[in-house]
Amino acid sequence: MRVLTRRLIAAAAIAAVASTAAATPAQATGKSYVKVGYFTQWGIYGRDFQLAKVQKSGAAARLTHINYAFGPVTADGLCVSADPWADWQTPFTAENSVDGVADVEGQPLSGNLNQIAELKKKNPKLRVLISLGGWTGSKYFSDAALTDASRKKLVSSCVDLWIKGNLPGLPAGAAAGILDGIDLDWEWPGSAGEVGNIIRPEDKRNFTLLTAEFRAQLNALSKTTRHHYDLTAFLPAAPVKVDAGFEGKIFKYLDFGTVQGYDFHGSWEARTNQQSALRVPAGAPDNPDFSSEVAINKWLSLGAPRHKLVLGVPYYSQGWTGVTGSKNGLFAPATGPAPGKFAAGTEDYKTVKTLPGFKVYRDLKAGHAWLYDGTTFWTYDDPAVLLQKSLWIRSKGLGGAMMWSLDGDDANASLTKAIATGLWTP
Repeated sequence: MRVLTRRLIAAAAIAAVASTAAATPAQATGKSYVKVGYFTQWGIYGRDFQLAKVQKSGAAARLTHINYAFGPVTADGLCVSADPWADWQTPFTAENSVDGVADVEGQPLSGNLNQIAELKKKNPKLRVLISLGGWTGSKYFSDAALTDASRKKLVSSCVDLWIKGNLPGLPAGAAAGILDGIDLDWEWPGSAGEVGNIIRPEDKRNFTLLTAEFRAQLNALSKTTRHHYDLTAFLPAAPVKVDAGFEGKIFKYLDFGTVQGYDFHGSWEARTNQQSALRVPAGAPDNPDFSSEVAINKWLSLGAPRHKLVLGVPYYSQGWTGVTGSKNGLFAPATGPAPGKFAAGTEDYKTVKTLPGFKVYRDLKAGHAWLYDGTTFWTYDDPAVLLQKSLWIRSKGLGGAMMWSLDGDDANASLTKAIATGLWTP
């Protein structure tokens, strides 16, 4: 296949959606699409994935935002670090440092936060946010958001720790100016997430009030620093979860919201399926079913501005094994989750793309792809799917794409580059 230049691909993308009436964010606001990649705090351990690799692969130059995940909320309603060693204590070797210089004993700041600072020096337009909560860090969000006093207490502690950079054991403001805002990853207000999470019917209203409090305190700080702080939120795809925990008015306070565009199905189910299709595939056994289109349309029905909706895409696969009696493996019974390096039923894109003996299948109309070898089935997004999704984002006038998570991409950042190509603007 002849390789097109970025300009030609972008021109083709624009031509492909020229008949769509909705204005893109670039047209409506004069700004380019946001491209948000999650970087996991713990990835520096078993995954051996450092921010230096985000720089060397070329991903950093193609992102507008990185969400640093995660900062938990405690039972006392405060923001803390889940792992100070990773955040600001661990020294990096020259090989694993963004600037190629080894950390030395006694320097003011080490760890991932120092690497973020180095990454931003090389990419001055890149914005980095602390992501609060996550699947295992959302247990006490409901308590912290319950009253005006508790909301003020939580937000003040989050701003003090992560934005003002007042880290325990270090001089005041040691990490000031490194992070550019806060991403709220409460999973989920008003409905079940991790087992043991505190849930209340009032969560729906309180989430709105919490976003308002974050915006108020961040804006107050902006008057002093003359720096705008982003406020974003990770939002569910399931309509029932949207109804249980969210009001459309949250977008008055958010710069944008990232909508979960994955985990529609997975190995917790007894048959294979798509985990991230743009549209519900023909022949899907579930009705109603999940898709990116269903999720985005739900948020639009609440009055969410198109240009503030950012579609999430996966850099990992969901997989089943023991799949038989099907020509292509889709919608077939399975005996259980496929083996994965870090967890059964999931695997990084960089790994599944090199698995021997698998055939690639595509449903271009529904916008998804999968691998099948006659026994094992992986549903995943590859560069072709992500280019298609990027064109769909353009056609719908959405705000951009979010990726979970950067460590699933290959060493050449093939997935990030595909998204950046599809969402390129002159």
